[in-house]
Amino acid sequence: MNTRQQGFTLVELVVVIVILGILAATAIPRYINLTKDARTSAVQGAAGGLRAAVGLAQARYQATGNMAATSVAMADGTVVNVSAANGFPVSVTPGMDKAMNCESATACQGLIMVMTATDVTLQPTGGSATCQVDYTAATAAIVVTTTGC
Repeated sequence: MNTRQQGFTLVELVVVIVILGILAATAIPRYINLTKDARTSAVQGAAGGLRAAVGLAQARYQATGNMAATSVAMADGTVVNVSAANGFPVSVTPGMDKAMNCESATACQGLIMVMTATDVTLQPTGGSATCQVDYTAATAAIVVTTTGC
């Protein structure tokens, strides 16, 4: 009498579950690191945007020839307030937020923006105080911190 096997044996099912567990254990840490890498890249990208905005605003300031001006009109007509001392964008609106063409004074290119009288801080959502880029308006210094991303 011939009997045909119907379904899987318990040993076969256990082997498949163990293999899936091993694959999951090796894949999950890789995805966790991708989140950190994405935040780090967002902060570094924002730093590049800040540097470009400072350079463009200062170049426009110097190109006008008016070294006492407190605002400059960018090529698209956006007015950016700058320091009359050096042409760096100021840290309050309409300063760096307009120079970077941000959505608002609290959000810029998907990052959270905090503007004070002296500096601008950009942080990715879910980041910490050690995952950010800071712009100091007086010196145009841009400091990137990615240890807590």
